[in-house]
Amino acid sequence: MSTKLKDWTVLSMLEWGTEYFKERGIPDPRLSIEWLLAETLQVKRLDLYLKFDRPLSQTELDNIRPLVKRRAKHEPLQYILGYTEFMNAHITVSPEVLIPRIETEQLVEILLDDHPSDEGSEEKKVIDIGTGSGCIPIALKMERPDWQVDALDISKEAIRIARENAENNEVDVNFISGNILQWKELPLEGSYDIIISNPPYVLPEEKEELEEQVVRHEPSLALFCDNLEKMYGSVIRFSEKYLQDQGMLYLEVHEKYGEQIQQLFDDTRWETSLLKDYDKKPRFIIAKLA
Repeated sequence: MSTKLKDWTVLSMLEWGTEYFKERGIPDPRLSIEWLLAETLQVKRLDLYLKFDRPLSQTELDNIRPLVKRRAKHEPLQYILGYTEFMNAHITVSPEVLIPRIETEQLVEILLDDHPSDEGSEEKKVIDIGTGSGCIPIALKMERPDWQVDALDISKEAIRIARENAENNEVDVNFISGNILQWKELPLEGSYDIIISNPPYVLPEEKEELEEQVVRHEPSLALFCDNLEKMYGSVIRFSEKYLQDQGMLYLEVHEKYGEQIQQLFDDTRWETSLLKDYDKKPRFIIAKLA
């Protein structure tokens, strides 16, 4: 990257960065350089297109250069920026937590649509299993401030980050450290109206199918699961113990194994449906405890 000031404007940086990332196989190359440049200039990404002719100062070039180098090594954009947006929440992320996906946003939207905030509606008690960054419970609490929301994760570092995210978004979430695979030992009291979970569901043999930036940088503990039946079976058994009658369970599942996971439910106790995500892939199991 040349450092001659006359060579660099917003437009030339966008064009150069897009080609530079394309050559290195970086996903979403244009979007990547847009976000990095917007972060450097402290402007909204779309505002870059109103500033095409704006020259970049030497300080700005010095600031963006290390960000470009990190992205060129397939480091996820969200880890470079240190945050992402999830629905209406500003979520800090680091390599200790999974980067929230659009599919998980859709799962939260389905839940909220099922339980609208009509005047006079009953307050709900909810728990998120495998909360990671805390994006799910924080988004729920922001949309339904009267609900009581708990969140569980096995990673103490994830719990720390999730607590910080709750504080930064000014919501009250009760975080619990524990392992869903050992759910009988969890220090819980009472019951829940709603349980939601996006547990690890990528099998180890599928590692080569993932993007390089995911495998190299995102936490294996939050990605990979050795035994899907054990993982989802634990969530289901937990739900049978802690859900109230007519309580609801919302699960995000692997697109290849949705029907397999659905068969883990005892159909004498559960009513289940398998819903598709925006890409028309079977992604969500919605279950009601009969």
